[in-house]
Amino acid sequence: MVEIRWLNEAKLDLNDIFDYISRDSKRYAQRQIDRIFERTQILTSQLRVGKVVEEINKPEIRELIEGNYRIIYRIIDEKTVDILMVHHGARDLVRRINK
Repeated sequence: MVEIRWLNEAKLDLNDIFDYISRDSKRYAQRQIDRIFERTQILTSQLRVGKVVEEINKPEIRELIEGNYRIIYRIIDEKTVDILMVHHGARDLVRRINK
């Protein structure tokens, strides 16, 4: 079984997503966070299910899509995946990674 590790930046992204959505509804904010977590569970059995992130173009950096969010992860080895960030699809990923 694959270990999914959430890096600090990804955890901060989840907090920001929750805070933003909860301005309108805490219930919907929690649902979105739950859906993001649920989406990543496929990685426990299918590491390469996500597509390669086009802006980075490295085979070990991949993404899953959940709603408007890009869940970007790195395959460390066959038993470990790091969730790097959860990025809103409407925002500029290149600008974010070049900070």
